[in-house]
Amino acid sequence: MKKMFISILVLIIGFFIVDRLGGVMMGYVYKHTNDGMSPQLCHITEDCHEDIVLIGTSRTVHHYVPSIMKDSLHMTAYNVGITGSHNIYAHYIVLQQLLQTHTPKVICLEFMVSDYNVEDQPFKTVSFFAPFIGRAPEADVVFKEAGTYWLYQVSHLYRYNAKSLHNILGLFKSYNQNEDNGYVPSPPTGASLGEPTYKETAEQVDSLKIHYLKLFVETCQAKDIRLIFTASPCYFYTDGHRYDALKEVANQYDVPFFDYHSEELFLDHPEYFRDATHLWDAGARVYTSIFAHDLKMYLDSINGTAIHSLQK
Repeated sequence: MKKMFISILVLIIGFFIVDRLGGVMMGYVYKHTNDGMSPQLCHITEDCHEDIVLIGTSRTVHHYVPSIMKDSLHMTAYNVGITGSHNIYAHYIVLQQLLQTHTPKVICLEFMVSDYNVEDQPFKTVSFFAPFIGRAPEADVVFKEAGTYWLYQVSHLYRYNAKSLHNILGLFKSYNQNEDNGYVPSPPTGASLGEPTYKETAEQVDSLKIHYLKLFVETCQAKDIRLIFTASPCYFYTDGHRYDALKEVANQYDVPFFDYHSEELFLDHPEYFRDATHLWDAGARVYTSIFAHDLKMYLDSINGTAIHSLQK
């Protein structure tokens, strides 16, 4: 019995040592990889200083060109769109990690239906952000909701499981195509998309997602950050109620919602799109110019001198 106890103890200690050493090694890999996502997250947690920060999924990373926004608004911008991040839980984690070291003047939050609808696995991509557990208590709450917090506390090496292979490959090959402060230009498909289709509006609203969206808004307002809700163009028609659940929150908190998801300008130009939900580089530049102009008009309308006051 004593030998068994000693063997188990040695096994536990061995696991602890290997796990912690492995966690340190993967932490080094994470900070030095060019895998595309990690440099963006490291930027916002270590040296972000931009006036405007854009948060969202792949539609953000491929749709918003910071240099165009800078030229129009005379404010620096950083695109922290994370491909595959999926919904508001990931966006809330990004926000809380960002605020540990930097408070931007404006945050633009790009939406998808997955930011409010009911899903079978709503927390499936929060593992992307596990390397930052313990850094922002407010973000750790999401991992507790997902039921993975204590597992990541037990194993530091497991925190890197979601993207470990990609992180390692990024040491030898650069996947980081962020040519413009996080923006990744998307190439055209070379194929015609044909006529736009029709998509039904999601009916079931996830109350927990709405709760986290409200926390996102309240956090920004408490920090005196000007928050903008956005929905960039898609190549399909809807009934006009696609983002009603999110617009209710916008109205409740007096947050402007810039909704372009079915603008005729873009539905009449399939050549702007890579697929039904993503613009390619030429379309992204047209869209960013329009968005930047509208954002400037909005900011200028606040007390008449919003841009100047934000820059001070």
